Amino acid sequence: MIIEQDKRWCVSRSQTPALKLQQVLDNVCARLDCKEILPGGSCYAPNNYINHGSYAIDLDYRVNNVCDASYATITNKDPSFGTCVYP
Repeated sequence: MIIEQDKRWCVSRSQTPALKLQQVLDNVCARLDCKEILPGGSCYAPNNYINHGSYAIDLDYRVNNVCDASYATITNKDPSFGTCVYP
């Protein structure tokens, strides 16, 4: 039997300023597909910087394996909710 290791996600820190999260969103979404946090996407609501920033930060983490501690943190608690499923 194969036991899956604990999965980890990289999400935005709650105290990260909105301006920094906007910069992260602009950077990540210029390089990767952020359709899930656009209007109509499964992770669009709630429409706020923490929610959208966390999704984009984790997407970048999945692709580049980097979690910048200045605005993000690693968690083993799945941030998915409702129809919003984090990778």
